[in-house]
Amino acid sequence: MTSSQSSGHNIKLALIVGHHPFDVPALYDVFHHMPGVDAYPQAMDTFGSSAPQVRGSYDCVAFYNMHLQTPAEGQPFGPQIAGAICDLTQSGTGVVVLHHALLAYRDWPLWDELVGIPQRTFGYYPNETVRVHVADSSHPITAGLSDWEMTDETYTMPEPGADSHVLLTTDNPNSMSSLAWTRQVGQARVLCFESGHDNLTYVDPNFREVLRRGILWAAGRE
Repeated sequence: MTSSQSSGHNIKLALIVGHHPFDVPALYDVFHHMPGVDAYPQAMDTFGSSAPQVRGSYDCVAFYNMHLQTPAEGQPFGPQIAGAICDLTQSGTGVVVLHHALLAYRDWPLWDELVGIPQRTFGYYPNETVRVHVADSSHPITAGLSDWEMTDETYTMPEPGADSHVLLTTDNPNSMSSLAWTRQVGQARVLCFESGHDNLTYVDPNFREVLRRGILWAAGRE
C-alpha cells in the first residue's frame, strides 16, 4: 500500500475512456458527485505515455474503454500502454474494470487475467430489466445492500473462474450470471463490474454505491 492509499485524502482516480461511445456528462456526473474520490478522465494513450511518477500518483485506475487491438510494438504508445498496465499489477494500484471495458483487448492474456475470463466472446442486450442479487453481503463493497432492480445493457459471456469472488448476480436470461466480482492480480486488487451502460444505470443509487465502494476497496481504503 502506498502512502497516499493509507492517508486520509480523497482517492485519486485515473478514469480511462475511449473507443466506445457513452453519455459523457451523465458519466462524469457520477464521479463528480462521488464522495471521497477525485476522478481524472483521460485517454489510454495519455495514461500509458505519462511519466511513471504521474501514473504512480493514482490510488486507483478505472477502465471504461473498449480498445480491441492488443497494445504492441509498432502501434502508437503500444509498448508504453502495455508496460503501464503491467505496472499496475506490480505496484498495488487499485483497478476497476467497468462495463464495456470487460470486452476490451480480447486477445491480450494480461487483460484476460484482469477480468478473470480467458475466452471473452459475448452477446449484448440493451435496456434489460436486471434483478440484482447480493451474493455476498459480508464484503465491504456489498455490506448492508439489499437486492434491487435496475435497467442496463447486459452481456452474455463466460463466467469468471474459481479464483474470482462473486459479489452480485442476476437471473436475467440475457445476461451472464455474475455482475460484480473481485480478484487479486499480482499486487493489485481488481473489481470487475458488468453494469454501467448509460444514464438509465448511472442514476441508480445502488449502482453508484457499489462503484464508489469498489473504488475505495480497490484502493485499499476498505
